[in-house]
Amino acid sequence: MPLDPDRLNELAERCSREPADGILPSAQVAVGLDGEIAWARTFGQADDASQYAVFSCTKAFVAAVCWQLFAEGSLDPDAPVATYWPEFGANGKGSVTVGQLLSHTSGFPRAPLGQRTWGTRESRRAAMEGWRCTWEPGSQFEYHPTAAHWVLGELVHMVDGCSLGDAARARLFEPLGMTSTFIGVPVDRQDGIIHLSDVGQFPTPEEIRQVFGVDTYDLGEVTPEALLAFNDPEVRAIGVPGGGGVSTAVDLARFYQALLHDPGGIFDPSWLARGTGDVINMFPDPVLTQPASRTLGLIVANDDGRAFMRGMGHTVGPRAFGHNGAAGQIAWADPDSGLSFVYLTNGIDRNFLRESRRVSGIASRAGLLTTPR
Repeated sequence: MPLDPDRLNELAERCSREPADGILPSAQVAVGLDGEIAWARTFGQADDASQYAVFSCTKAFVAAVCWQLFAEGSLDPDAPVATYWPEFGANGKGSVTVGQLLSHTSGFPRAPLGQRTWGTRESRRAAMEGWRCTWEPGSQFEYHPTAAHWVLGELVHMVDGCSLGDAARARLFEPLGMTSTFIGVPVDRQDGIIHLSDVGQFPTPEEIRQVFGVDTYDLGEVTPEALLAFNDPEVRAIGVPGGGGVSTAVDLARFYQALLHDPGGIFDPSWLARGTGDVINMFPDPVLTQPASRTLGLIVANDDGRAFMRGMGHTVGPRAFGHNGAAGQIAWADPDSGLSFVYLTNGIDRNFLRESRRVSGIASRAGLLTTPR
């Protein structure tokens, strides 16, 4: 089914609004359909080749590499991490499984690993071995912004014999023609990455109260300051597994089309189906209360009317899957419509309520692109 031109015009107008009004410096958008890129645009102070920090959209790449390793028998989602890395089991972490890392149920959501300790593989391993769980693994859900994926990155390195960034390039990016996508970019190759800009003001206590019923909202480790640190060439070079990827909207939309169609046959069909559709985590979100609706690595829209709270808007089918990123990055695919959709921006909006409304409005328009008016 082709894209509806009127719906597409509405989407383009909505995506262009903030760059045109000076609220965001730029936005880059792409729509995939039938295994191809059907439409793409860039708005504001960027061009079609600009690479964006995609933050937690990176988690989908990590998941896809893990699905391949599961199919090959190199990793087992039900096995404890300590099976592969005995020292990680210290301090009560012996029961943490690989699958719990991917589904954010591993029990150490805020375990620290920052610039002081992530500089070498040895220092990262030592820090992770010293972590402790703050609740029983597998007993609840709390989003792990980076901690679980640091462990997954090390596991990939251990069983695949190369860094996560190199594994993703060989297993995903090169086979799929994603020439502008990387996890970890050497300092001397970062010219194409667009600068992140701080915009907007934090919501007032009254504005927060109207939404959450309380005067404050804890952003955890995903603060504007933490996100702006990804302007640092050394941080970009590290390739933070949970959020350090860079890409273009076209590349990311192409990746999600591959998850729908797998034209190159790079995935085992059963593991691809599990990763994109088998929900294993329906624990409630500790803040927003909606069920997590997570697979081994991704989020599924589900049919409970809360897809918009999962970053996919109001109009996708219940089987839509994806993983958005901080600062309002959108990335999903919908098996019912055949669409994949990506929206990227380099504006770090301190008004996270406005950002949330923007994500919902844009994603909702994208979900209607194959629905004739």
